[in-house]
Amino acid sequence: MNRLSEKKLFLFDIDGTIAVGETLFEGSRELLDYIHSIGGKAYYITNNSTKSNMDYVAKFKNAFALDTTEDLFVTSGYMTIRFLQENYADKKIYVLGTGSFIAELRKNGLTITEACEEDVACVVVAYDSELNYQKLIEASKILSTMDVPFYGTNPDLCCPIDFGFIPDCGAICEMITHATGKVPTYLGKPNPEVVTLCQKASGFTPEETLVVGDRLYTDIACGINAGVDTCVLFTGEASPEDLADTPFQPTYAFDNVVKLLKACKS
Repeated sequence: MNRLSEKKLFLFDIDGTIAVGETLFEGSRELLDYIHSIGGKAYYITNNSTKSNMDYVAKFKNAFALDTTEDLFVTSGYMTIRFLQENYADKKIYVLGTGSFIAELRKNGLTITEACEEDVACVVVAYDSELNYQKLIEASKILSTMDVPFYGTNPDLCCPIDFGFIPDCGAICEMITHATGKVPTYLGKPNPEVVTLCQKASGFTPEETLVVGDRLYTDIACGINAGVDTCVLFTGEASPEDLADTPFQPTYAFDNVVKLLKACKS
């Protein structure tokens, strides 16, 4: 097992791992400073598709007083855009998502509709803080009456928020699955391509890589799928009790960021 002190490439989930809402967790800033001091690099791999990379740069600056660049964020929205550009560049795509997410898709040259139309090539569902019932009806109608693929940006069932959790993309997709019998293919974590992209961009090896998150079936599963070490922090969804019966066993587990940082320095 690789020692934590040998890790140089840290791939962080955001919500529930290093921050929640507008609050940066204790130790997160110090851990990022440590990574910089050893010549390492931190990327932020999030399944939150409501924000663009530019939105995250602004949030990190305004809420956390952290300077970042767009290339340091790999969101499920970004992974979805890459996939759709490669497979549906000249097709019409039905998307259930926020106005911001749909605008980002269109900005990247994709043809998007928010209604049931005969020439729709696939259905894409994202985390949608602007969700209404008509959107669910449109998605269900397409999947019930047409033989088209069903994609979700991410399988997360709930999203951390200051008071606890709210339904995430996976929960929205489950509603649609129960209504239509169609099961989505998810494009964000635990898809290992997220890790591969960061390794190629940074030049660090799998042995130098650590995926850090608070969710076993997305964050930890992503690292396992990519063949790298993983670390779960019990500051979000997962609890120590969950390790007893999960197939997604992390390499390391800590109560919080402060304890992870201490272990990296030891």
